[in-house]
Amino acid sequence: MEKEKNSPAVSDVGAWAMNVISSVGIIMANKQLMSPAGYAFCFATSLTGFHFSVTALVGLVSNAAGYSASKHVPLWELLWFSVVANISITGMNFSLMLNSVGFYQISKLSMIPVVCVMEWILHSKNYTREVKMAVAVVVVGVGVCTVTDVKVNAKGFLCACVAILSTSLQQISIGSLQKKYSIGSFELLSKTAPIQAISLLVVGPFIDYYLGGQFILNYKLSSGAFFFILLSCSLAVFCNISQYLCIGRFSAVSFQVLGHMKTVCVLTLGWLLFDSELTLKNILGMAVAVIGMVIYSWAVEDAKQVDSKTIPNMKDSVVSEEDIKLLKEGMEETPVKDVELGESKL
Repeated sequence: MEKEKNSPAVSDVGAWAMNVISSVGIIMANKQLMSPAGYAFCFATSLTGFHFSVTALVGLVSNAAGYSASKHVPLWELLWFSVVANISITGMNFSLMLNSVGFYQISKLSMIPVVCVMEWILHSKNYTREVKMAVAVVVVGVGVCTVTDVKVNAKGFLCACVAILSTSLQQISIGSLQKKYSIGSFELLSKTAPIQAISLLVVGPFIDYYLGGQFILNYKLSSGAFFFILLSCSLAVFCNISQYLCIGRFSAVSFQVLGHMKTVCVLTLGWLLFDSELTLKNILGMAVAVIGMVIYSWAVEDAKQVDSKTIPNMKDSVVSEEDIKLLKEGMEETPVKDVELGESKL
């Protein structure tokens, strides 16, 4: 019994570890690939198309080899989800281009309360006071260590709003589709990845040209750039799988909150590997964010324990009423002489 209890916990930790490690790794690889000091591959949307192409290929091989089962999901749901996901990716890229880095970080932080509100509207999900307080602590902590200059303009604000809403809806939909069709995280990803790959490879070069003024076909590909593209695509497979896995196991809110651990890791690794500046303000903000994540984990676990105690009590009361009803029916149907003689019929 103890092994059975520990097994889900180990799986949960493994899913989060995979997501954090692969996400931080892909950020470091993309920084080397896309920075002017590196290989200056400034085609983010097309690169995302490459990511989903490799992910779709892995899913195809897995299904052909029988490692994963293919369950039916209506095509219109897959198309709708892919459109929302692609709008999220494009909106984020435009938001980063049109807004200051500070406002871009604020828009990412606002996803947590937006996800909370959307889950309340779509799924009538309520949150305890402790969870809300923990979310606020995380947002403040990450905001302190990441937000610097904040400049807003109309176009950038509109793109940020579109990016926030579409990203929040996409992450909520991952969990909803898995529950609705009883489909695993990898199976769902293997169905949506081909659609996203094709659409991003078609429109990605034009979006990148608008954002950076360069066309991907004019880029001179070196062996070093090719290596980092392959590394980025490989890490993206694990990143995508772990994202679907985490949201399927937990919730979109938990994914957003604990996902900010990646921000702390990126800042720390940037200081260690790329000589990025790490000020006292950054350190204090990271400390507050980590404290908020610990509080959030405790609050969610506490809420689960309260729910688990409430549900059995409700079941017990229902069973007792049913037992009483069955007992009454049994008494009515039992012959009088059987009761008097104390006979029991088997």
